[in-house]
Amino acid sequence: MGQYNFIPIQREQDLLLPPSLRDWLPEQDLAWFIIDAVSQMNLKPFYARYRNDGWGNAAYDPEMMVSLLLYAYCLGVRSSREIERHCERDIAFRVITANQRPDHTTIARFRQANEKELSALFTEVLRLCTEAGLVKVGLVALDGTKVKANASLGANRTYAWLEKTVKKMLEEAAIKDEEEDQLYGSDKRGDELPEELQDRGKRLARLKEAKDRLEQEAEEAASIQAQKIKEREEEERESGKKKRGRKPKQPDEKPQTESKANMTDPQSRIMKTRTGYVQGYNAQAVVTEEQIIVAADVTQAEIDKQQLHPMLEQAQAELSEAGIKDKIGTALQDAGYWSENNILKADLEGPELLIATTKDWKQRKILREKDPPRGRIPKGLSTMERMERKLRTKRGWALYKRRGYIVEPIFGQIKDIRGCDRFMRRGHVAVQSEWRLIAATHNLLKLWRSGKWTWT
Repeated sequence: MGQYNFIPIQREQDLLLPPSLRDWLPEQDLAWFIIDAVSQMNLKPFYARYRNDGWGNAAYDPEMMVSLLLYAYCLGVRSSREIERHCERDIAFRVITANQRPDHTTIARFRQANEKELSALFTEVLRLCTEAGLVKVGLVALDGTKVKANASLGANRTYAWLEKTVKKMLEEAAIKDEEEDQLYGSDKRGDELPEELQDRGKRLARLKEAKDRLEQEAEEAASIQAQKIKEREEEERESGKKKRGRKPKQPDEKPQTESKANMTDPQSRIMKTRTGYVQGYNAQAVVTEEQIIVAADVTQAEIDKQQLHPMLEQAQAELSEAGIKDKIGTALQDAGYWSENNILKADLEGPELLIATTKDWKQRKILREKDPPRGRIPKGLSTMERMERKLRTKRGWALYKRRGYIVEPIFGQIKDIRGCDRFMRRGHVAVQSEWRLIAATHNLLKLWRSGKWTWT
């Protein structure tokens, strides 16, 4: 009978020498890069939350926790429980944590407690990219993508249902309060109540939040509508003529009975996509030709039109913080950002805009079929006609064609390759922080692959 010559498997044998973590991963591994990158960042805001007198229970070092989250997000690992499992099983994660194993509760609490600080890491990473020479702002592209909320469409309820249910639960609560006063006494806090009753109170709070959100939106819409009516009346009074077109309806400050709010994440919205409707948010990004994200934000608005100038202003501010004083030269946008007001505002204070005036496939068809214009710009052209003419020029068409190459692959990389097609957190502020962290790790990956970082 033959004898195999295998390396012995001795899982119970203790290590004879203390292992070096440097032997666990090659020097060019992403984990070492993340550790070195974090060492270059300003983490003082994180440390400000901790006492420095040596008292109290020992906590995990914020530098390690930040490195852990950045590395996990680079891989598309965002669930705190999944991160915990990787800390137990994955060598790179154990290198990041120095063989420590924070549990999912600790990870979740750190992320929640440092929401603002984690969001600010976007600027820190952008600074590192700037120092590496990866950020040029002569040409940028702006776009938005719908990202699913951590909530389902099935969790939406109408205002009529919410109003009825909240009223019913408040009446039941009043009866229950009276019963409890008789049973426990009016001076008791009610901590002795069964858990199911406490959960009922939490549900009522969510219902009221959803109801209040619909009422607030209705009030804001009514205010905007009232302003439109006022402006129309003033124009008619000044001109002495009735304006053409349908007169705006009188505002109604109460929500429509069929208006809907989500019970799981009341701040998310029902949004239309190319493939149907999702419960989600509108994630925005301003991107350079080198596919570096220079501004990232999340809005609850389904349409992009109102996001143009706020995003460009944010991009300029982020660039300034990162050490770039140059102004954005030209910004490319699809038809979702088109409005005459956007153009007029840009003419006064912003970069040059190239915005499609219709859907991209229609715009491309127009640009292919029509000859480029020559000579001086004719007088009397409307704002839209001027933009269409600009897009038809050789320079305009050459620039606009680059929009799709610049910004659209970014969303593909984030959503399809890294699996970040749904937010893990809930609430507008929380998903804003999460999106900026996702954008920051996108830039970190670009920096790592470039090999151009300057620190040693």
